[in-house]
Formats: sequence, structure tokens, C-alpha cells
Amino acid sequence: MASVFSKIIAGEIPGRFVWADDHVVAFLDVNPQTDGHVLVVPREEIDRWTDMSPELAAHMFAVGHIIGKELRVVFGSERTGVVIEGFAVPHTHLHLFPANSSADFDPTHLTGSTEPEDMDANAQKIRDALRAAGHGEFVPEA
Repeated sequence: MASVFSKIIAGEIPGRFVWADDHVVAFLDVNPQTDGHVLVVPREEIDRWTDMSPELAAHMFAVGHIIGKELRVVFGSERTGVVIEGFAVPHTHLHLFPANSSADFDPTHLTGSTEPEDMDANAQKIRDALRAAGHGEFVPEA
């Protein structure tokens, strides 16, 4: 059975995409740790990140690095948090989120807005920043 992420990638479930290339996509998390929480997900459905090819893992982290830089700038955060845990959805994914303290890593301490208009605005800010940084070919339209 396809994972929820595969369904989002296939367009069966809506997602707020900020990146799409041949190997990975990135979209906003529907339960954000902080505003701007993005998931980088390989198109290929792989349960454990350690089962990815080294090339795919390197690409996923390279995309995460690009997006992570922009998250810090756009949301004015001290750091960009990065987490791989994979228990909620059995499809490898990299969590990226603006972080100002270790409290932002606590999964029970969700401070990001889930209001549709806020999430749309956050996705647009990220897309705009990625385009301005020269990555427009990978940034989908809203």
C-alpha cells in the first residue's frame, strides 16, 4: 500500500510543495514543529533512511541543506533543525524546521500554525527565497 507521502507526491492528497526534482520533493509538514517546517522526501518509497542508496541519501541531504539555509533566513531563526525518525510514516523523510532553542525539537511542543492561510504564506515565502537563491528550476508553482 502506498504511503501517505507517495499519495501526496502523486497528487492524490494535497501538499504545499516548495521543491520538486527527479529524486526528491519537499513540502510543508501538516503538523509543524515551527512555522516553515518542511519535509524532504524521496520519490522512491523507502522505509528506513539507511536503506537508501548513498547517492540518494547524499542528494536528499544536499536538497535539505539548500532549503535549510533559506528557512533560517526567511524565518529569522538561530538554526535550522533537522531530524530523521520515520515512525509516523514508513517512508524516509527529513524534517527541516526553523529552531531557536532545543525546545523546538520537542515533538510535543508544536508552535507552528496549521491555519491554511498561514501555511500557504509560509510555503510561498520559502518558494520565493529558493527562487531568489537561484533554484527556481526546482521550485513548483503554488
